[in-house]
Amino acid sequence: MEAPETGPKPPAKKPPKPRKKRASGKKKATAKTAKRRDWRHLTTLGVEIGALLLAGLIASIAALGHAAEWFSGTGFWANLLPFAGTVLALALAFALLLWLWLRLRARLRERLMPLPAILAVLIGIGAGWFAFKDGFRHEVANLRTLVGGTQEAERNTIAHQVYASYRRSDLGSLQRIIERAQIYIPTIEEAARLNQVDAEVLVGVGAAESSFYPRDSKDGGKGLFQITAPPRIALDQTKQHLRVANLDMLNQRHNIFVAAATFRHYLAEMRDDLFLGLLAYNIGPRNGGLLSIMRQYGARDFVTIQPYLQNLPRDYPIRVLTASLAYRLWSREGKLPRYEEGGNAMHIQGIGIPGLEIGQGRSIVAGDNRLADKAR
Repeated sequence: MEAPETGPKPPAKKPPKPRKKRASGKKKATAKTAKRRDWRHLTTLGVEIGALLLAGLIASIAALGHAAEWFSGTGFWANLLPFAGTVLALALAFALLLWLWLRLRARLRERLMPLPAILAVLIGIGAGWFAFKDGFRHEVANLRTLVGGTQEAERNTIAHQVYASYRRSDLGSLQRIIERAQIYIPTIEEAARLNQVDAEVLVGVGAAESSFYPRDSKDGGKGLFQITAPPRIALDQTKQHLRVANLDMLNQRHNIFVAAATFRHYLAEMRDDLFLGLLAYNIGPRNGGLLSIMRQYGARDFVTIQPYLQNLPRDYPIRVLTASLAYRLWSREGKLPRYEEGGNAMHIQGIGIPGLEIGQGRSIVAGDNRLADKAR
């Protein structure tokens, strides 16, 4: 029997530590490429969706505007029901087009991944081109009339009175007035900016008041804007803006600034109603001003006040806005196109009338309830 070994045992070998695997450069490059590819895919998809939404929006406006013109009226069977049917048909048509697009999109992607986005962009560009045509502007106007209700109807009434006035005007005389105004335009723009009024409308006020011939009139009017009895607050604001102690209405810079401050005062008094603001500016403080007249006759907006006004005050806002329109046309095109020639009527309507654009002020042309309450 052998004796057991009594000597020291050799130390056991420790198992080697597993080495951490390093990601190969090839795998890193693959991950970066995949991330870049995903980003390109999302960008392409975003462009595709955006272009299609733009085209769909323009097509919807055009279709609804056309339907609003075709089915305008209050009859249920002849007007309201056909228009509602058009809206339903439009929704179904867009659903069908979307289904067809998804089928076409799958086939296009098989050929080349970016093809759907390229086609969508081309469709969007075509829709954008159509949006700048006069026909689309006409459809937008129809839709505004449908959605805007009474306020839009009143705005349209004033606008077409201005267009008719421009059509009847001696364009040669209007152009000479605008040319005489050029020396005063920088000051008018400065005064308009400081008093937060439309500079183009202010040019129209100057044209209506003096034809840009500074003079004194028999009724006491002075200078370019025929200043007579401006409100005290307008004088104080002008002294502040110009940093002077006294104002001289024969100084045309002073005259312009007082006119802008006076116009701002009457606009605020009429709740930013452009038509009533111009009327109030023209009538001034005599007989208690426009508010007193409105209170006396229970009028609340330009429709209800017109029958109570004499021809000159009633036509004053139209003459101002006619000159403003002429100034805008001359500034943009260097000429005054004849309204009745070719497609000029639609073109001029597309350019629009200063001060009557949607979104300027709280109430562009329609007197609101607060104004009616104040008049009472």
